[in-house]
Amino acid sequence: MSEILYLKIDRNHQVDHVDVRLGDVAKLECTDLNKKNRLKTLKLLKIQAEKSDRYIFSIMKVVELIHQIYPDLEIQNLGETDFIIEYESSEYSHDRLAWLKVSILCVLIFFGSAFSIMVFNNDVGVHEVFARTYELVTGQESNGFTVMEIMYSVGIAVGIIVFYNHFGGKRITKDPTPIEVQMRLYEDDVNTTLVEGCNRKETSIDVD
Repeated sequence: MSEILYLKIDRNHQVDHVDVRLGDVAKLECTDLNKKNRLKTLKLLKIQAEKSDRYIFSIMKVVELIHQIYPDLEIQNLGETDFIIEYESSEYSHDRLAWLKVSILCVLIFFGSAFSIMVFNNDVGVHEVFARTYELVTGQESNGFTVMEIMYSVGIAVGIIVFYNHFGGKRITKDPTPIEVQMRLYEDDVNTTLVEGCNRKETSIDVD
């Protein structure tokens, strides 16, 4: 009975070095530790890009490379059939331009959210509703700065904190937020589109 190599590779991997080896992208399990350690150093590809690039790799190509070293080794794939290797140099990841882009995006999101809240409140007439409600409950005319406006402002802040599930650098609960769920779905859709696009163009790294 031949030995079995269990192989698990996730859909997307980011590396910062040009020589990509099997151990960088895969989890391996085999009863023969020598073969396991040897295969971890198996070179998959050498990246030619200077700053960043993306490669679509087929599990069949991985199997072919493994069989070149151990022809009789049985391989059980427990992961993806196609996966993405994204290269980003360490110099590029700390580029000032990247930090500038993040800063600009944060400013745009902050002021855009504030503008949206103000426009919404103006469209639905929140100020008039609060003033009328305050007058009906207390019998006094609202001056525009009452307990209703204060609690409404506090409620918006608390709602945002609860929605994003973060306060400073700490999480409030262990559950993922709707934003995290949507970002994960978006990432999965992007990865699937990239893989399918390369397969149609036949530009992925695969067997002949």
